[in-house]
Amino acid sequence: MTTDAAPHALRRVFLVGMPGSGKSTLGRLAAKALNLEFIDVDAELTKRNGVEIATIFEIEGEAGFRSREAALIEELTQVDGVLLATGGGAVLRKENREALRTRGLVIYLRADLDMLDQRTASTPKREAAGKTRPLLSGGNGREKLEALLAERAPLYNEVAHLTFEAVAADKARVARDLVSAIEAHAATPRSTDISS
Repeated sequence: MTTDAAPHALRRVFLVGMPGSGKSTLGRLAAKALNLEFIDVDAELTKRNGVEIATIFEIEGEAGFRSREAALIEELTQVDGVLLATGGGAVLRKENREALRTRGLVIYLRADLDMLDQRTASTPKREAAGKTRPLLSGGNGREKLEALLAERAPLYNEVAHLTFEAVAADKARVARDLVSAIEAHAATPRSTDISS
């Protein structure tokens, strides 16, 4: 994909991608290496609202949740010194894509369907998904992932300044590769796909 310059490249880094792509795990490690504060948008929403994401979905529906998410993204994308791990559906709203794209370096953590399914398929993960990933709870998780990926992949590609292949490997090594990709992109923006 084509990558181009991003404002505030190393002061504001934003991760987008599907559930199971590693945004929280890799983001936390990369933030530490880059001396940035790590914020998981979904966790911050849960903390501020005092209830699980699933509860917000139950009471307000997806539209209500997306409005709360958009307000938080609008706020957090203006803060310097952060690495944000966004929720998988954050790119669905145009205003979120614009805020992310124009205020920091956006990285799409791309993973294939098999890997996403593997990372979200175990029973504890499916149970957790009911609290944090209500769109994946119940029914055939792989089919749901496939439908979400088809809908969201073009939006991830649209908003991202660069793409990083979130391959199945040692997470510490992958995080180091991600940090290297961020630093290289910030130093010399160029057309490239980044893979570890």
